[in-house]
Amino acid sequence: MKKESAAFLLGYLRSQKGEIERILEKIKGVEPEGEEWSVYLGYQLYSLYCALEDLFKEIAATFESLIDDMSKHHTELLKRMTIEIPRIRPAVLSKESFTLLNELRSFSHFFIHSYNIELDEERLRSLKARILRGFDRIRSDIETFEAFLEGLVAT
Repeated sequence: MKKESAAFLLGYLRSQKGEIERILEKIKGVEPEGEEWSVYLGYQLYSLYCALEDLFKEIAATFESLIDDMSKHHTELLKRMTIEIPRIRPAVLSKESFTLLNELRSFSHFFIHSYNIELDEERLRSLKARILRGFDRIRSDIETFEAFLEGLVAT
C-alpha cells in the first residue's frame, strides 16, 4: 500500500470520527417523546450508521475491491470489516461491534424505507440505550484501526 493512500484514509478517518461524535451527542440529548422527537432520533440513528458506513466504504476502497452485489452491499460491507486480511489490514470491527452495528443497520434500512409508519418510541429508546452503552467498543475498534494506519504512514 502506498503511504499516500494510508495518509488520506487516516485523515478521512479522523474527520469522520468528529462527525460520528457530533451525531452521538445529538442522540444523547434527545428522548423520543412524540412523533417529531421520534422522527428526529430515528434520523440521528440513521445518520450515525451512514457516517460509519461511509468510513467502512473508504476502508474497503483503500484496501480491497468494493462489493459486486449491490443488493447485499450494506450487510456485506459490515461483515468485511470484521475480517482480517492477512498482510493487508487487520479486522476493523470486533464481533461485538458488528452485532450492535448490524442492529443499527437493520433499523436504518427500516427507517429510510418506511413510509407513513409511526416509529415505536420504546424500540427507539431501547436502540438508543444499546448504542450508547456499546459505542465505547466501536470507538475502541476504530481507534485501534487508526493506530494501524498511523503505523503505515510512519514507515
